[in-house]
Amino acid sequence: MKVGLFDHVEHGGRPLATLLDERLTFVKAADDAGIYCLHVAEHHATPLNMVPVPGVYLGAVARATRRMRLGPLVYLLPLYSPLRLIEEICMLDHLSYGRMEVGVGRGVSPYELKYHKVEHDTSRDIFIDAFDCISAGLTTDKLTYRGPHFSYENVPIALRPLQQPHPAFWYGSSNTIGSTWAGERGLHFVTLGPMSIAKANITAFKEAFAKRGSAAQPKAEFPGGVVIGVQRHIFVADTEEEARRFARPAMNAHLANLNWLRDLHGASGLAARLGVPRGVDYEACVADGTVISGTPDMVRAEIERQMRELGVNYLLTYLFLGTMALSDALRSLALFSTEVMPALARL
Repeated sequence: MKVGLFDHVEHGGRPLATLLDERLTFVKAADDAGIYCLHVAEHHATPLNMVPVPGVYLGAVARATRRMRLGPLVYLLPLYSPLRLIEEICMLDHLSYGRMEVGVGRGVSPYELKYHKVEHDTSRDIFIDAFDCISAGLTTDKLTYRGPHFSYENVPIALRPLQQPHPAFWYGSSNTIGSTWAGERGLHFVTLGPMSIAKANITAFKEAFAKRGSAAQPKAEFPGGVVIGVQRHIFVADTEEEARRFARPAMNAHLANLNWLRDLHGASGLAARLGVPRGVDYEACVADGTVISGTPDMVRAEIERQMRELGVNYLLTYLFLGTMALSDALRSLALFSTEVMPALARL
């Protein structure tokens, strides 16, 4: 099993320049610790995400790290010109010396899409058309493409990716419809949510992937050539009480940010976000398995239990979030990388 790192880079209650400096310090430490890949979210008009243009942030990450792979999870394809995104992907692949991983999706928040004049009900069709167009454009020096939403005729593609034929595509899914689509296309896959939700999505992906038979771009470092992962918020300290000290306020602030737009628009309740159940607070998230917190032994045992039950080969950790101090995040990362990761590598 390999371990990745996820981040929204949400508002942390300090100046944005300070927050970004802290994140770059943290990603350097994650790179040194052997984290496989950094995946950054894209959200708009919300304190949940202070890097709504992930490519700009990833350009800085590319030069702050040496080995760790990096990419969005996900680019919201309905909000992009495919031509412009083709160019951005190529630039980032070269800036990172071939470490780019391209997560794609349509966007989970109808509010964010609507701000950009995209209707949630039509966003899946736009997403699929954009994905097909970008896939074609990354493998040619002159793009001709005709789809229901995007159409191009003999457009020169001067930039080409460093990785050939192009960086691998990933899909982050919160439902079985998207999970099935990802399996049918042979994309690398990550899901989230409580055990029952995550298990249903993983099963849907595996069933669709089995019919296809192989990954579109196999990764030799993963069993079967395909990434099948789950995201978990993880907090590690020398004692359970110390982990709770910084985990509880950080997770509660994170949950408030997750629901910020819902609350702004008068959608009451924290129980669900477009079909993805969310715990109402830190304690509820510990109970449903989306938060794993405690000593290294406690964290290792719970991760091993969940990974075996879910049948995944990739753990997407969320280690630095909410209002956490950099010092707490670095200490948690150090304990996780030295006392938990070695055991996970044997799973």
